[in-house]
This record gives sequence, C-alpha cells and structure tokens, in this order.
Amino acid sequence: MELPLDLRNALESELSSLSSRRLAGVVSELSGRYRNNKPTSRKSFIKSREEVNAYVAFRMPATYAAVYSALRKVKEILPQWNPETFMDAGAGPGTAIWAALEVYPGLRAATLLEREEDMIELGMRLAKYSSSGFIQNAEWIRTDITGDWNTSSHDLITASYVLGEIDEQHRNDFIRKLWQVTANTLVIIEPGTPAGFSRIRQAREILVGERALIAAPCPGNITCPIEEGNWCHFSQRVSRSRLHKQVKAGELSYEDEKFSFIAVSRLEGRLITGRVLRHPQIRKGHIEFEICSPDGISRKTITRKDKELYRIAKNLSWGSVFPEIE
Repeated sequence: MELPLDLRNALESELSSLSSRRLAGVVSELSGRYRNNKPTSRKSFIKSREEVNAYVAFRMPATYAAVYSALRKVKEILPQWNPETFMDAGAGPGTAIWAALEVYPGLRAATLLEREEDMIELGMRLAKYSSSGFIQNAEWIRTDITGDWNTSSHDLITASYVLGEIDEQHRNDFIRKLWQVTANTLVIIEPGTPAGFSRIRQAREILVGERALIAAPCPGNITCPIEEGNWCHFSQRVSRSRLHKQVKAGELSYEDEKFSFIAVSRLEGRLITGRVLRHPQIRKGHIEFEICSPDGISRKTITRKDKELYRIAKNLSWGSVFPEIE
C-alpha cells in the first residue's frame, strides 16, 4: 500500500528541504533514547521541532499503515457502519485522521488530542495539503491524555502507539475513559511485539469487563487463547519514499509494519469462524493455516481436492478472515 497522494505531497513539501543525513542522525538518537530510557510520556521522548520532523519522517508511514490495516479489518466486521465523527487520542502529527478518511470517506468532523505543541503545528501544516475539509478543519486540542480532558462522544475513536507511554495506573483509567466517550467503535493499536500485545491484551480485558463487544481481530468475546510466550500481531506493507529510505538507512522500497490491536464496538458485527494467524504455509498440493477461532487456536489444512475452498484459500493471507467450512 501507499500513503494517500495528498499526504505524500505534504510530507515531501514539509520535509524535503531538510537534510536527510541530519534527520537520519536524529532518528538514530531518538531510537537509542527510546530503547535505553523507556520513556513514559511523549514529552520525555521528543524534545524539539527537529526531533518532531525526524519522528514524522521515520514513523508516520508505518503508523499510517497500521491504523489503515486495523480499520480495514473493522470495516470487514461492521460493513454497514459508516461513522461521521472521529477522535484520535495521542494524535501526534495527525496520522490516524488520514487513515480513517481513507477507510471511511463519509467522516465529517474530527477531534485530535495531542500534548506536544510542535506535533500539533506540524500536523496542522500537513492538513493544509489535504483536499478534504474533514482533515483541514479538524479540531486540535492540546492536552495531556492522561490528565483531565473532556470531549463529546464520537462514533469512531482511535489511540495508536500511546499505551506504552503511560504508566499502568493511568493507562487503565485512560482506556476506560476512551470507552466512555465512544459512541460506537474504539480501536487501540500498539507495536506488534510481546510487550505491545501484552498492553493490548490488558486493554481487551478491561473493555470486555465494560461490556464492549469485540469487533476485531478476535472472533467474538472469547477468552484470549494466545499462550504465554506467544503474541497476536499482524503486518502491513507500506511503500517507502526516497526520504523515508534515507532516514531509515534502508535499501528496500517498502517496509512491513507489525502491530497488535483491539477493536471494540457497541454494535453487533458480522460473525466469523476464525482469523488467520501468521503467514499461510503453502505446500505441494495443500495450504496450512494457523487459525484463531471461538474454539481456540487450531491448524487447518486445505487441499487441492477441495477445489472451491482451495481457490479461496490461495487468496488468504496473514490476518484474513478464515472462510466457514461446512
């Protein structure tokens, strides 16, 4: 997948005049700081406008890919639902709003919560390149999402890559507060790592306890069958621009963003029999799948003998809804 043309143009216009070598150096500094210090707030992670620019060049494409992919999976489960209002908590430079509009073009009003002024300023500059009034006219609110913020309810709410920046006590309160202001559907996204999945699993337990209905990726409000030492995550490939490759010191024309997520709703969605975990294993004459179903984790094998099912199976990938087998 590629970023929307308006967003690609925005990033190119805002960042192309900056030294890619310098941005790459700042990215390296940020990565080291994050690994070594384990910050608990974005404020301690990003400290200057230059670091904001580097962060956006480094992370915005991958974050967009994860949000877009998660929302597409929600749309599969709630195909008739068309949200009109949107909120993103911990919005950074506004990445999620671009992805939300791509999946739900009927969105008409947005609220973005962000703590860092430099992030907000860059996000507003990027928005000016959009041809959509929904993005251009989004309401930015400068606030600490772990603090005392208040908004009206919104149809669709996202929070991506923020739980790891919040200590556990505030994190649980934050999750409950997000659900309180969710009119319909809430989507929380974290890195596709054991730690990221652990936070998603914790959020899942809290939200199920609040009587939320799981929309994706799980096949219903089942007890999570993922065993200790394993983790549920997905992957979305996104194209790299020239600047993106330079900043990440990569040669490939794409990167694969791995993420974990949970989407819950007040609406009942389409019932599914399972979801594909991991890449399908294509063998001679058959395809093997690892499936998460209401009965737990299982392995399914589809052979060439099952002609119609085999045809469908060849198009399934990691994260796909698994077809019902009679």
